[in-house]
Amino acid sequence: MNRRTYLKKVMAASTGLAALPSWASGWTPAVIRGGSSFSEDEQQLLAGVADTIIPAGNSIGALSVGVDKFLQKLFDNCYEKEVRENIKLQLINLGSGARSIYGKSFSECDQIQRQDLLLMRAGSEYKAEKDFFDLVKSETIRGFNTSREVLLDYLKYKVVPGHYYGCVDVNS
Repeated sequence: MNRRTYLKKVMAASTGLAALPSWASGWTPAVIRGGSSFSEDEQQLLAGVADTIIPAGNSIGALSVGVDKFLQKLFDNCYEKEVRENIKLQLINLGSGARSIYGKSFSECDQIQRQDLLLMRAGSEYKAEKDFFDLVKSETIRGFNTSREVLLDYLKYKVVPGHYYGCVDVNS
């Protein structure tokens, strides 16, 4: 390599590194990781809903395989704004419903109380509440069933079933 071109590349790289702090001052861990449009309270409620639908019990549950993070990314990136707004509104209503009925937050309620709160949404006469429950339930189950731990450890999924033998003599 030519020494002049090498020096030019080194100078350009060092100038870029010197300028990095000035234009990267707005970076935060949430921005770098891609952040979520859900607030901390909404994330906690969504995690509680996923844990209620598939609790840990004697084996793995929804939270242990990261279904709550899956749901946040899925709703942020794959659903329209109206659906996201309905999910956020229903999460807030779920939290306030827990406070009005049981006098504590949704995450502080026991499993039976959380199930009752969710089943109220499932049998609701309001379309928004019923749609919320149906969507979150189906996506929680999908996220759980497609997680790496469930596929490999419980369903014994193999990417390529069996072995391929390319050259095999065939008796005709």
